[in-house]
Amino acid sequence: MTRLVMCRKYKEELPGLDRAPYPGAKGQDIYEHVSKKAWDEWQKHQTMLINERRLNMMNAEDRKFLTAEMDKFLSGEEYAQAEGYVPPSA
Repeated sequence: MTRLVMCRKYKEELPGLDRAPYPGAKGQDIYEHVSKKAWDEWQKHQTMLINERRLNMMNAEDRKFLTAEMDKFLSGEEYAQAEGYVPPSA
């Protein structure tokens, strides 16, 4: 049976993650309040940010930036976009 969570981003009950994506309190919070749909979308957006902004995950400032953007994205707030990105039309 699929575990449902009240998704922080979409404000509705959706299937949750199978396990916490991070260790500790942050991972547990994401596990309890973020849907699989929102997490999958974040993973795609994160990859785009890393590539387009040429972020280096060995750099503490880049990791800090990405974590802040993840928090904004998963909370449904305004978040950073890749420069010049135009979403595909439906």
